[in-house]
Amino acid sequence: MTLRKTKPTTPARRQMTIADFSGLDKRRPEKSLSYGKQRIAGRDGKGRVSIRHRGGGHKRLLRDIDFRQINNEGVPGNVVSLEYDPNRSARIALIYYANGAKAYVLAPEGLKVGDQIVSGKRTKVKLGNRMELQHIPVGYRIFNVELALGKGGQIVRSAGTAATLVGFDGEYALIELPSSELRKVRKECSATIGTVSNPEHNLVTIGKAGRMRWLGRRPQVLGKSMNAVDHPHGGGEGHSPIGLKAPKTPWGKKALGVKTRSVRKSSDMILRRRIHKKKRR
Repeated sequence: MTLRKTKPTTPARRQMTIADFSGLDKRRPEKSLSYGKQRIAGRDGKGRVSIRHRGGGHKRLLRDIDFRQINNEGVPGNVVSLEYDPNRSARIALIYYANGAKAYVLAPEGLKVGDQIVSGKRTKVKLGNRMELQHIPVGYRIFNVELALGKGGQIVRSAGTAATLVGFDGEYALIELPSSELRKVRKECSATIGTVSNPEHNLVTIGKAGRMRWLGRRPQVLGKSMNAVDHPHGGGEGHSPIGLKAPKTPWGKKALGVKTRSVRKSSDMILRRRIHKKKRR
């Protein structure tokens, strides 16, 4: 799937790029597998803003994605359509199983309408098939990986991502995540063969502010553009520097580069931390 560049009819559309949806089905989502989504606009259960700069956006239907794929274990399913999902960066596939069941699953890159997929403890090593890690050959690329047995895929689900099965250590499988982190996972946990679809997602150029509003993102204001009473970076004459040794959050805590993982919650499942890329100055 490639990107489509818009005609430069306005300054905003001059640099804008749009994902090519030509290979996707234009039908409405399966009625039994979709439902309405209540907008929360970044509010928590008490109605207070817990995530800033959220609100508005286009109305969406939630698709019920099957991240576990254990209800139709061993039953072959045919790919009926590849569809766009506004709630995620990856494409989804509508599966009709031989027993009459229907389900939405994350579509791997290269999956086509008419292909057949199977999920089970041990199946054929084929694109789109899902099985336990202990039956997947070392070196294969996988996605939608389980961390807790039976909970369903929790990691490696965004567009264009894939983890690599690098080996086994006793009761655990060793997985290299897209972030270069090396993690241990129980080898009875499941994963899907392949790479998540829509790999060009990170190359899309938004182009104009209105397009971000369609996505439900409200405007952000730099802290140094505020008054001193509103932000630690605020105050001063004009657009002055922040005036601090290190940047801070609006609540006065250090930002950018501060480790947030709790020392008391250290995990022995992580064998190697992700490699941080240094920013060029």
